[in-house]
Amino acid sequence: MARATTKRKPPVNQQKRQLIADVNKHSPIAEQYRTIRTNIEYSAIDKEINTLLVTSAGPGEGKSTTASNLAVVMGQNGQRVLLIDSDMRKPTAHYTFGMMNTRGLTNVLSRQQKLEDVVQNTSIENVELLTCGPIPPNPAELLSSKMMEMLLHQASAEYDIVILDTPPVMAVADAQILSNKVDGTIIVTSSGKTDREQIEKTKENLLKVNANILGVVLNNKPVDEKTYYYY
Repeated sequence: MARATTKRKPPVNQQKRQLIADVNKHSPIAEQYRTIRTNIEYSAIDKEINTLLVTSAGPGEGKSTTASNLAVVMGQNGQRVLLIDSDMRKPTAHYTFGMMNTRGLTNVLSRQQKLEDVVQNTSIENVELLTCGPIPPNPAELLSSKMMEMLLHQASAEYDIVILDTPPVMAVADAQILSNKVDGTIIVTSSGKTDREQIEKTKENLLKVNANILGVVLNNKPVDEKTYYYY
C-alpha cells in the first residue's frame, strides 16, 4: 500500500523570485529598466528625485515587479537604494527578495522599532529592503501619520533613492495618501489589460492630491520579430 506524502513548503530564501535586471542584466527588458532609470534622473530638473512612488490603476499590472527591478538597476548604478513595501494590503517584496516579514514598516510607524533595526540587506549590491511587516487593521491611518513623514525624511537623508511600492490607486486611497509626500510618482500600466478610463481616473485622483506624476510605464507589450518585449 502506497504511503501518502506531503510536500514541505520550501524555506523563505528558496521562494525568492527572479529579478530580470539582476539575473539577466543584458536582456532587452533589463535595458528598458535602465532607460526608465535614466528618464527619472532627467525628470529631476527643478528638484532632485529622492523619494519615488510606484503604483498602478488596478492589481496585476506589474507595479511591484517594476519597483523591484528599478531598485536593482539603481543599485547597479552605484546609488544606495531603499525599497519600502508600503502595500499593507498585499505585501510581496519579502517574497521577491526571499526575506522574512516578521518586522517592517508597520513596526516603525507604530513606534515599536526604529528604521535602522528593521531594514534588511538584500543580495543585490546597494539595495536594502523595508518589508511591510505584520498587516495592520488601519493601513491608511498609518500611512497618513506624522511617523510616515518622519520615516521618509530620515530615509531620504540616508539613501540616494527611496522607492515605495504602493497598492493600486483604484482599489484603496493609500497611494493617494503617499503621493503628495514623495518627490515623484510613476504609474504602471499593462498592455491590453489596463482600461483607458481607469488610467485616466487614476491620473485624476493623483493630481487631486498634487502628486508629481513623472510618467507612465507600459508593461507586458507583446513581442514580434521587429520589436523588443519592452517596458
